[in-house]
Amino acid sequence: MKKIKLALIGAGARGLLSYAPYVRLHPDEAELVAVAEPDAARRAEAAAQFGLTESQLYDSWEELLGQPRLCDAVLICTQDRMHFGPTMAALERGYHVLLEKPMSNDPLECVRMAQAADRAGLLLSICHVSRYAPFWQRLKSLLAEGAIGEVVSIQHNENVGYLHYAHSFVRGNWRNDRLSSPMILAKSCHDMDLIRWLVDAECERISSFGSLKHFRTGEAPAGSTERCTDGCAVEAACPYSAPRFYMQPVEDNPFAALIATPPTEENRMDAIRRGPYGRCVYRTDNNVVDHQVVNMEFAGGATAMFSMCGFTRDINRIVQIMGTKGEIRGDLLKEEIDLFEFANGERSVISTFTGAVGHQGGDEGIMRRFLSDLREGNYSGTLTSAQTSLDSHLMAFAAETSRLKQGAVVDMREYKAALLAGAASD
Repeated sequence: MKKIKLALIGAGARGLLSYAPYVRLHPDEAELVAVAEPDAARRAEAAAQFGLTESQLYDSWEELLGQPRLCDAVLICTQDRMHFGPTMAALERGYHVLLEKPMSNDPLECVRMAQAADRAGLLLSICHVSRYAPFWQRLKSLLAEGAIGEVVSIQHNENVGYLHYAHSFVRGNWRNDRLSSPMILAKSCHDMDLIRWLVDAECERISSFGSLKHFRTGEAPAGSTERCTDGCAVEAACPYSAPRFYMQPVEDNPFAALIATPPTEENRMDAIRRGPYGRCVYRTDNNVVDHQVVNMEFAGGATAMFSMCGFTRDINRIVQIMGTKGEIRGDLLKEEIDLFEFANGERSVISTFTGAVGHQGGDEGIMRRFLSDLREGNYSGTLTSAQTSLDSHLMAFAAETSRLKQGAVVDMREYKAALLAGAASD
């Protein structure tokens, strides 16, 4: 087996904690030979985990990619608005790329990256990790087998979870679309991708509604303060109390481990007092929606309805797929698929539980597939290649366009044609 040499650009939660562990667990398949990360503590952590020397650590992606070619491929796990530059530079230098989703917060940049990979004959794979999870793989196989006939309609709910929403999208890195991406792209491009994959047809029309309803200054309770630690009169009873949430043991609360490096109690309390995660959820600079619905119509007549909400007790995805010969109901949290067939009235409950972590095995699955594709020379049209993922990204952009236009229906054919014309004119 050929060992693939990799470089990591961005040693944050996704890069260092989600994808790099596969390399450590499978040293026969891959080797990490360089890391670019501006945060010194994260660079040191990466070096400790993978035995890297100072010469293998870089402050920036520009410095790493400015070196003579170091390896076969790069994992780009920077923030949303920092994807285009390193991806284009890596492709220009002959590297294959595994890119964290979303591809970019700019639809034209998404088109240009996919086109650049095509021109270079290189693999640009997007981290739509859900496609690799056993739950979604089994759903897809049931549809391919014709278990419920032709897909007529899909209802898909993304329960973000009230604490996850507050952590990531009110206080965290994805709170403001001017700093990252709109919610439909930053969080729910997974869902657009899954719906597109399951229906297996071009989306022709799309509309969307949603807003930031709750996490605004006008909703702040009397007696609240700028920070939870500023003597807030309602902190003890607030569902979003930063001290109560982030001072839990990191073994019980994975979000607590993300606010300081290393996540000692002292460091976490300092982060709460000084950093973004201690701010009152009603007094930050957030602007992304806390609830949104999207309606889609596909070639052939199938429809889909997607709902994202930040006010749920758990983090889960629930899907209902209605076909001409049956119905499927899926619960990702339970890792359970409920199949009902009309002809015989039979109901089958299928468990997809494997015990895998990281998006129910999706993080491990995409790394396994990316390395396999590189070894086998599969550089285009793969399960989550840029060419494949571009379609669902454009669905997300069109949905946001509709939302901002009070739900106006967007014709996807016209939308795509305008983008391709724009890319061609550059």
